[in-house]
Amino acid sequence: QVQLVESGGGLVQAGGSLRLSCAASGRAFNMRAMGWFRQAPGKEREFVAAISSSDGTTYYADSLKGRFTISRDNAKNTVYLQMNSLKPEDTAVYYCAARAAALGVSDQLSSYAYWGQGTQVTVSS
Repeated sequence: QVQLVESGGGLVQAGGSLRLSCAASGRAFNMRAMGWFRQAPGKEREFVAAISSSDGTTYYADSLKGRFTISRDNAKNTVYLQMNSLKPEDTAVYYCAARAAALGVSDQLSSYAYWGQGTQVTVSS
């Protein structure tokens, strides 16, 4: 019903920036809260940021506030994650996720119904 495709990952030096994009296809993108999660090697997938469907409410993992910014363009069916001042510990596969329509933001992995395939972000020291 919803397909998500991430892009924008890559290799960057510590202190650098990347912007990830997640293009969505399917129904009711503008009614879905969206989130970004990440999974580092050997670790569980963790919440990064989320954004509401319409009023732009955002929610971040405490450890990432001030460095990462989530945004969305409903006209383009796309959600973004701007990552600044990157650190080697930010190295992970980053996943885009969508909730069922008409639900609010969430940091709970299990509350997201749709997932992309992920994009690798590697930060070198």
